[in-house]
Amino acid sequence: MSAALNWEFIVGHINYWLGIVLMMTGLYIVVSRGNLVKKIVGLNMFQTSVFMLYIAMGKVSGGTAPIYTGNPDEIYSNPLPHVLILTAIVVGVSTTALGLALIVRIREAYQTIEEENIFNVENAMARDEDRAAGSMF
Repeated sequence: MSAALNWEFIVGHINYWLGIVLMMTGLYIVVSRGNLVKKIVGLNMFQTSVFMLYIAMGKVSGGTAPIYTGNPDEIYSNPLPHVLILTAIVVGVSTTALGLALIVRIREAYQTIEEENIFNVENAMARDEDRAAGSMF
């Protein structure tokens, strides 16, 4: 095993490894599943992994809250990543709600939430429209 990739390195960066595993799992779910609700769940997993990675990178070892104490040697953590993640969580909840509302409408229109079945219904409707347009002329 190389010196750069030893046990301490792996354990010391476990939050990054878990974030990457969660990210790849979410991406796999989005790409491999035809069910629209499962795709929303995969997108949420991917989004959560990005939140985890961003917060993990924003942590400063030995850093304290950014409150001025008068000590010039004080190390402060930057609050900006955490604030941005709070905003991203709100946006993520909103887009998830919108996606689920769209899935409800798709279910009402096509009687299914499986991509393949929706494509089949769309193709059948297009063929029927082509036949109807062809009979007019």
